[in-house]
Amino acid sequence: MPTFPRRRPPGAAPKPPRFSRLKKRFGRRADRVQGERGRGIYLLPNAFTTGALFCGFYAIVMAMNQRFEHACWAVFIAMILDGLDGRIARLTNTQSEFGAQYDSLSDMVSFGAAPALVIYEWSLRGLGKLGWIAAFIYCAGAALRLARFNTNIEVIDKRFFQGLPSPAAAALVVGFIMMMTDPDINVSSRQVDWVSWGIAVFAGLTMVSNVPFYSFKDVNFRKSVPFIVVFLIALALALLAIDPPKVLWPIFVIYGLSGYAVFAWRAAKGKPVSIIPLDDDEPDERLRR
Repeated sequence: MPTFPRRRPPGAAPKPPRFSRLKKRFGRRADRVQGERGRGIYLLPNAFTTGALFCGFYAIVMAMNQRFEHACWAVFIAMILDGLDGRIARLTNTQSEFGAQYDSLSDMVSFGAAPALVIYEWSLRGLGKLGWIAAFIYCAGAALRLARFNTNIEVIDKRFFQGLPSPAAAALVVGFIMMMTDPDINVSSRQVDWVSWGIAVFAGLTMVSNVPFYSFKDVNFRKSVPFIVVFLIALALALLAIDPPKVLWPIFVIYGLSGYAVFAWRAAKGKPVSIIPLDDDEPDERLRR
């Protein structure tokens, strides 16, 4: 049966050739893909994140070489770099989703895998299966804590952390090792292996708990303070310079227990202990908590 071309209405624009239509269609797609591939990342904040990641990897290497003092200091340096990258990104207006995800992966290495391996190599290895189980509880707690932080970041009360922050948990673990290896104390790892086991398990479980820990995010550094505050800061720095291992670890022990104190105080007062609002229809709920 013969076919005839479809009649076009009078006055209609001529139909472009098929090749031109394909070129226009795939040209737009190619330009869009090229634009997505050409999108770069911000150098300054991600450089600090890379430095923190390097410190975590360096701590693992030093622990495998039985140089635990270097490993512990590498974790503390990673804490400083981790605290700077986010603030630098906000100050320079260079926040990005890539930087947030990269920071979480760096934290997992520096404050999850590295402290677990350091304390396992230093003390937990002699406990056999119970030793590596404690190290795994800590490592898994850090991973779960970071994943929960990324998913709840928009709904939690900004004044508190939900569970012990992973940098503080890492400081609790490696700070204990630094203090035990201090020349003035010099305690063998075999004498405190069960203490190390308890600290690793406590830090791992506290990271995944709902205990609120103060975040210090509502501190306004641009606000004027009394003169005594500056003097106390100078005094704290002087004490830290005298003997860092003996000063740092008690500070993080106090912080690690402060969340439970806040939890108990809220429960005793009948106040909500959760920092996540139960009803999104009440916008000021998190402020009342």
